[in-house]
Amino acid sequence: METGMQTAHKVRSVRPVGTRAVLAELDSMEDVLALQSQLFASPLPGQLDVLAAAETVMVVAESAATTRAIGARLLEMELGGPVENDGKLVVIDTVYDGDDLAEVAGLTGLGVDGVIAAHTGQLWTVAFAGFAPGFAYMVGENQLLEVPRRSTPRTAVPAGSVALAGNYSAVYPRRSPGGWQLIGRTGARMWDLERAQPALARPGDRVQYRAVRDVVEVAPAAAAVAAEPAAGIRILNPGALSLIQDLGRRGHGGLGVSAAGALDRASLRRANRLVGNKSTAAAVETVNGGLTIQAVGDQVIAVAGAPSSLTITPPSGAVSDDDGGPAAQPRTVEMAAPFALLDGETLTVGAPEAGFRNYLAVRGGADLPAVLGSRSTDTLSGIGPAPLAAGQLLAVGQDTASTAVGSPELQPDFPEPGSVTVLDIVPGPREDWFDPAELESLCSQEWQVTPQSNRVGMRLAGEPLTRSREGELPSEGTMAGAIQIPPAGLPVLFLADHPITGGYPVIAVVTDEHLDRAAQVPIGGSIRFRVSPALGTKEVSK
Repeated sequence: METGMQTAHKVRSVRPVGTRAVLAELDSMEDVLALQSQLFASPLPGQLDVLAAAETVMVVAESAATTRAIGARLLEMELGGPVENDGKLVVIDTVYDGDDLAEVAGLTGLGVDGVIAAHTGQLWTVAFAGFAPGFAYMVGENQLLEVPRRSTPRTAVPAGSVALAGNYSAVYPRRSPGGWQLIGRTGARMWDLERAQPALARPGDRVQYRAVRDVVEVAPAAAAVAAEPAAGIRILNPGALSLIQDLGRRGHGGLGVSAAGALDRASLRRANRLVGNKSTAAAVETVNGGLTIQAVGDQVIAVAGAPSSLTITPPSGAVSDDDGGPAAQPRTVEMAAPFALLDGETLTVGAPEAGFRNYLAVRGGADLPAVLGSRSTDTLSGIGPAPLAAGQLLAVGQDTASTAVGSPELQPDFPEPGSVTVLDIVPGPREDWFDPAELESLCSQEWQVTPQSNRVGMRLAGEPLTRSREGELPSEGTMAGAIQIPPAGLPVLFLADHPITGGYPVIAVVTDEHLDRAAQVPIGGSIRFRVSPALGTKEVSK
C-alpha cells in the first residue's frame, strides 16, 4: 500500500445505522485504516465500538444523541496516514496443500509455486476482523493474489485453513461454512481464550506467512474441572433452550466478537432489580416455558418477561406444618415479583401466555467465569457458558446492589397470540440498493417469524423484496436490529448474536428502543415494520 500521500483525506459520507450507530464511507483501504487508527487512539465522546470493513467504518454509540454528534464529527475529521500503533509481527507457518491451490494458480496465472511465493513474499496487514472471533481480514502489499470467492460456498471449512478472497487473506479460526479459496493450512491458534489477548492477529498487526512441510498442532490447555458449588440453583429441566445472559460484552468488535447479551434487556434488568442485583448480573434466559429449577440452599428468585405461570413444588415428603400434617401442596407465585425458593423446593416456568422469553434472576447472580468481561452465551461464536443442561448446579455470586429486594413491578404488554407486533425502523444504510416501492413493501406487509429463527437472527417469511442493483456489497459492519436482504429477498432481522460484518444490503434497522419488543415475538408470530416518526441519525447523512 502507498503511504506517502501528504494530502489529508476526509470521510466521503456518513449513513445512519438505526439510532445507535453510523457508517462512515471512505475512498480507500488506506483511509479505512487511518480512520480506524484515529478512533482507536482518540475515541470520540460516547463511542462504544468501532468496526472497520472493506470500504467503511461503523461507529457504535451509547445513545441517539451521541450517535448524531459522532456522525457530524466524522464528516469534519481529516485523515492523514494510519496512526502509528503497537502492531506486532505475527509469523504463521503454513503448509500449502489447500483444495483450491491449483484453481488459484490458474486464476492468477502464477502457477502453484508462484502463488506460494507471492503469498509468503509480502507482508500482510490486518485491516479488520469479522465473520467469527479471530477471523482477520488481511490486505497485502500488492494485488497479485486477487481472486473471487467460490461460486458455491463449502458447508464446512476446517479450522486452520489459509484462504484468499478478493484481495484479502485470512485463516479460519474454527470449523465453519465458508466460500473463500483454500490454499493451505496452519496449526496456529487464531483465537484462544486462554491467552491474555485471545486474537493472535489484531487490527494493525502485520502478518508474515512462512512455508513449511508440516504444521505443529498446538493443543488447547485442558480445562480445570471445577468443584460443584455447595449452594445455588440446580437445573432439573432446561426447557426448549435456557442460556446464561447478562447485558453483553461491548467494545470487542475489532476482534470479531459481537455484544451478545440478553435479547430483552428491559426484562433482564427488571428481574435483577427485583432481587436486589446489579443490572449487569447474569441471569437465565429461557424460551417458551418448561424451565424447572431446584433450590440448593434457600434462594431469592424473580422471573420477568413473557407472562407465564410460576409453580413452586415442595420437596418430596414435605408436610404442611410442624405437627406432621398432610403433604404440602404446590403453590403459585407472581411474575415480576421477588419470592423465596427454599432449600429443596422446585420452580417450574409454564408456557408463556404472551411473548416468548423469560428471565430468571437469583439474588447474587449466576456465578460463572466471565469471558471478555461478560458471562453471556454467544450462540454464534461459542463464547461463554454452554446451554444449561439437566443436573447442572449454578453457583450464586455476589452481584447485589442493595441489601433489600425490590417491590413487585408492572410489566409492559407482550405480543399476544394472533397479534401483529409493530417495530419502528430507520431506513438504511443501504436502502439505495432498493427502489422506493421495496421499502414500502417492507412496511406494508405482515412478516411471519419462521422456525429457522434464533438468537442470531429472525428469518421472516412474506413477499420477497427485489434489489435494484446487481452484484454484492463489500463486507461492512452490522448490528442488532439490522434488516438484511439476502439474494432470495426474504429479510433477516439480526439479533444479539449476529455476525459483526455482513455482505448483504441492510434496507433498514429496527430502533434500539424496539429491540426488546422484537425479542418477545414467538415463532409463527407476525411483525409489521414502520418508519420511525423520529428519524434521529438520518440527518447526519445530509
